[in-house]
Amino acid sequence: MTKENLQYISQGNSPQEHLQHIGEVCEAGGRWIQLRLKDVDMATSLNTAIKCREICDQYGAIMVINDNVGIAKASQADGVHLGLNDMNPKEAREILGDNFIIGGTANTLDDCISHIKDGVDYIGLGPFRYTTTKEKLSPLLGAEGYRQITTALKNAKSEVPIVAIGGIRLEDISDIFEAGANSIAVSGMLTDQIDLEERIAYIKKQIA
Repeated sequence: MTKENLQYISQGNSPQEHLQHIGEVCEAGGRWIQLRLKDVDMATSLNTAIKCREICDQYGAIMVINDNVGIAKASQADGVHLGLNDMNPKEAREILGDNFIIGGTANTLDDCISHIKDGVDYIGLGPFRYTTTKEKLSPLLGAEGYRQITTALKNAKSEVPIVAIGGIRLEDISDIFEAGANSIAVSGMLTDQIDLEERIAYIKKQIA
């Protein structure tokens, strides 16, 4: 599992914009990228993933593909992030092998426990706040929701990292880490921002 504690989830109106924003984030210090393309055909998805791999290699960044295990394998990504309705992590592990990072989306303690049993490397727990990047949004957790779930997992002796996700703002970061999350995944906060380098440095400092 990567020690990076800030994940950028790509955003853009076209595959080219996704790649542009990924390049900008990497140049500004981001070292964990999730390529999250929606509603594109398989060929475009693979082509974009291969280009993303090249950008990540240039900066020594971790690259994770959202949802698609086949694209993750074909593009030589470092891992895949699976939603609650995607392939089971156990099945993904059989296809990808032990060296791939496998993350899973969770909204409840039961989701987390299920993922842990299925052998994920990290859990993307959220949403923290309302976010426009998801069409079907699960119930919002807020800091108290994270605290309850991370406390229960700690009591159960789980060591699987919790990545907070969903509408996170700069002012939320300290509260999220105090509530027990190990890292954060953000999209809008780092997409097309003028002060990108300062934002990433600030986030990493908060996390440290």
